[in-house]
Amino acid sequence: MPALLIDGKAEAKRVCEQVAQGVKAFAEQHGNAPGLGVILVGSDAASDVYVRNKVRETQSVGMHSFEYRLPTQTSESELLTLIESLNADNKIHGILVQLPLPPGIDVNRVIESIKPEKDVDGFTITNTGRLAAGLNGLVPCTPAGVMILLKQVHSELAGLNAVVVGASNIVGKPMARLLLSEGCTVTIAHKKTVDLKSLCKQADILVVATGVAQLIKGDWIKPGATIIDVGISRVDQDDGSTRLVGDVHFESAWEYAGAITPVPGGVGPMTIACLLANTLIAAERLASSSVQV
Repeated sequence: MPALLIDGKAEAKRVCEQVAQGVKAFAEQHGNAPGLGVILVGSDAASDVYVRNKVRETQSVGMHSFEYRLPTQTSESELLTLIESLNADNKIHGILVQLPLPPGIDVNRVIESIKPEKDVDGFTITNTGRLAAGLNGLVPCTPAGVMILLKQVHSELAGLNAVVVGASNIVGKPMARLLLSEGCTVTIAHKKTVDLKSLCKQADILVVATGVAQLIKGDWIKPGATIIDVGISRVDQDDGSTRLVGDVHFESAWEYAGAITPVPGGVGPMTIACLLANTLIAAERLASSSVQV
């Protein structure tokens, strides 16, 4: 049987439709729609595309979008001052600083300057700690989106062997925690893992987020496994053109997998959809809280 192609675009559309309904209800109750502030420092081409997509999707669900484009030479103190003002702005319920930041700016200091209640990326120590402890917080968008896709394939995740290849704070570590919370037996692999191929072949669920193009080959995959490819890279073709590929060699993986995400069109759309969902969650929590923002 050919692998099931997991349609991230279709699922993201469903999530966004639900968010739009929630935004409408929020606006009717509170007199104003949720607001998302997006900060871009510098002129990184990929970041510029991401920000444009986020702004477009934010507006499409009825939220207010506040976009702040700062020059490359912006100082860390200037960036922190802007974030402080957004923390205090009642019209803004979510704050996102697009990464990477230019050299000379401390990424951790910038992230920690965002109020946890408005940290819709889920990157602050408060939100990562709450996730690790199994408490309510704002969950990083990409892992949250992956969980939604997995539940479209598996009615029950408990007891499955899950291998996460990649140990970043943005994807790998929170991904492992979410899988563990669903009762999976979880292994995190990374660049120092010995015999990665054998480890991958044990996985019922394989989530790959390394940034290494086409690292995982078809014969690394357990027959029938569910493959979630978070990576995206641009590779050169023999004819001089380029194409986007993931961390999994799709053509060979297709022969082994039970279900697999494409690149593009798999995890990417879910990341933005979950960002919007997080912004609505943040707005609802801030509105119902006695905490002054």
